[in-house]
Amino acid sequence: MSPSEPSLFSSPSGHAPLPDRMRPRNLNEFIGQDHILAEGRLLRRAIQADRLSSVIFSGPPGTGKTTLARVIANTTKRAFTSLNAVLGGVAEVRAAIQQAKEVRSMYDRSTILFVDEVHRWNKSQQDALLPWVENGTVIFIGATTENPYFAVNSALVSRSRIFQLQPLNTAQLHQVARQALSDPQRGYGTYRVTIDDEALDHLVHVADGDARTLLGALELAVETTPDHFPPEAGEAIHVTLQVAEESIQRKAVLYDREGDYHYDTISAFIKSVRGSDPDAALYWMSRMVYAGEDPRYILRRMLILACEDVGLADPHALSIVNAASQAFERVGMPEGQYFLTHAVLYLSTAPKSNSSLGYFDALKAVEHEAQFDVPNHLKDPSRDKHCFGHGQGYSYPHAYREHWVAQEYLPSGLKGKIFYQPGREGYEGSIYTSVHRRREIQLSLHTSRSFPEILTYSPKNDGREAWIQRVLRSGAAHLHQLRDTIWAELSPQRHHRILVLGSHTPILAGEAVRSCPEGGVAVLPRTGTEQEFLQHMAAELPEVDRPLILAAPAGSSDAVNDPADDVTGLLPEQLPFACDRIAALNLLIEQKDKAAASARLRELCAPDARLVLAELYPAAGSTLSGLLLEHHSDVPEAVLAGLQAAEQEVYRDPDDPRTDWTPESLESLMRASGWTSVEVQQHRVSEPRVLSAEVIAGWLGLHQPSRFSTALQRHLDPGQLKTLRELLQSTLTDTPITWHMNFVFLAAQS
Repeated sequence: MSPSEPSLFSSPSGHAPLPDRMRPRNLNEFIGQDHILAEGRLLRRAIQADRLSSVIFSGPPGTGKTTLARVIANTTKRAFTSLNAVLGGVAEVRAAIQQAKEVRSMYDRSTILFVDEVHRWNKSQQDALLPWVENGTVIFIGATTENPYFAVNSALVSRSRIFQLQPLNTAQLHQVARQALSDPQRGYGTYRVTIDDEALDHLVHVADGDARTLLGALELAVETTPDHFPPEAGEAIHVTLQVAEESIQRKAVLYDREGDYHYDTISAFIKSVRGSDPDAALYWMSRMVYAGEDPRYILRRMLILACEDVGLADPHALSIVNAASQAFERVGMPEGQYFLTHAVLYLSTAPKSNSSLGYFDALKAVEHEAQFDVPNHLKDPSRDKHCFGHGQGYSYPHAYREHWVAQEYLPSGLKGKIFYQPGREGYEGSIYTSVHRRREIQLSLHTSRSFPEILTYSPKNDGREAWIQRVLRSGAAHLHQLRDTIWAELSPQRHHRILVLGSHTPILAGEAVRSCPEGGVAVLPRTGTEQEFLQHMAAELPEVDRPLILAAPAGSSDAVNDPADDVTGLLPEQLPFACDRIAALNLLIEQKDKAAASARLRELCAPDARLVLAELYPAAGSTLSGLLLEHHSDVPEAVLAGLQAAEQEVYRDPDDPRTDWTPESLESLMRASGWTSVEVQQHRVSEPRVLSAEVIAGWLGLHQPSRFSTALQRHLDPGQLKTLRELLQSTLTDTPITWHMNFVFLAAQS
């Protein structure tokens, strides 16, 4: 861009339009888009730290894409260049790149290149940027109203983060309007402007999430109300509902017959018909017709729907839609809208079946499997029946009762293959049973002939040694199961801010970083070793993507810790952001004051946050007595009774915070702390183990006394203890077992 040409961000000479004057100058003035710009979000941190990588802003008009780029231009210390894809071509791109190369060579600084309406560039223009984005000479920022995955070069998309901006809600639009009316420098704060509530509500409603449209209408309403603008000093400007209605009359429908919104709207229409929602189907069809879509295109889509989604559940659907299409051609618009409505309501309320997709399974079999010969009995017998026996063995169905006979029609290599899956709705429901009965008989022909092959099959070996080796290596398998279950309950979104704490934080923290790349992650490790591991893991990430790793509790070690006397240490005192999600494993069972811990967790949450805890529940898991009975059927009753009494004492000790609770008590405690929608579930996690002699000796306290061995001594005399030791050593030593652990999962909303 030459010095004489105005920047994309420079205001035009004279009186700039209100939407341009009111553009936010920094992040604190930016209204809306909290899902990407709230405190603690990745994008906000990157802008504030001036560590922005290539990004693409996608969203409808008036949501702040260009404004956000202007904020970046105001805050960055890097060189900043802007282009408009509508006005600039390859020559402008090359000039901007040349300027960026000079800045890089002279000042060792990269250049931020902002391209507005980037989807308007062709492939060659976008390709011209790739090498310079790749080597860091240019930090690319693109803005588009289209879906970047469709409208932007895939190579450019793969090198950029995608941030989707959403239309502003009603409260945010009201805030935008009030800000314009009160700002004395850029808005109308120096004038006596009043606006009726219903007038402002009308402007906000018709703007439909578009701040630019709202400010343009507000400008027109304010500046056309007096006889001339600016008004005389002290003159009042009163904007009524009538003025507002004249300033913004018809709501603009965001729709481009060749763009992303076209495909999104037709997709919504198709899915509404498929989902048997006539109200939604009518709405999306009306939106297309209102925006100027060709009704013939909609009718063609409904002809496809009649076969793809209604299918044989209602074979008449195709005839109905085809008749509506023919009627539309004879009558045209606007009365033709009746035929559109007739067809869409019929399809939306008809029973559904997608069994016609079986054709594509058959097509896939043709494309990817060997070409099988036509079975001999199905071949044409008219030419070579006497020479090759073609057609021999064919049974003519019409010669049999019900005009059907069981025989094989598929090639030998596809016998038993099923392509057609009839549904249970409408017409297909009436043929469902007969189709399956005939199929079962046909399949039995193949099964009976294949049966001897099945009888003679046997595996090479039972793999016992390999299984034992897997048992020995799978000590942490249950942690992966727990992580997956926690994450399924947590349901985090990419922009959420997550706090991970409790035990085994690295396995949860890694999943949090992967799940929320545009959000934020804070981790409170339980031990010093966990903290070191997390710091080593974080060092491999770019600085802006690293999780916030809090200091492990003072005095923590890798040994099993006694439950904390209070919530300090095991819970963070403060965070730089409010949490959208909290995930923890074995957190509350480490707390003596579980109520205080629950209340503290809620204080750390943003509104409508979700908490998921997984707590080990020893009382419902595997026990030594259970294992002994499983592997030895003749355990003396007195020994078994004493062993079970010792287990009851240890696993249900009311003085131990790890065992002084039940699922019901935790649920009540959470509700009392102010959590809502509390859900409690129990999951059993199984883990294969091999009990070594050392493990059994530890249980019995042979080398060092333990809580369990002390309890055994209280419930068994020395002779019974000796019997128990001998039984355990002879029955369970070096024996592969399955150890069951019960975990209580608590999910709640703040």
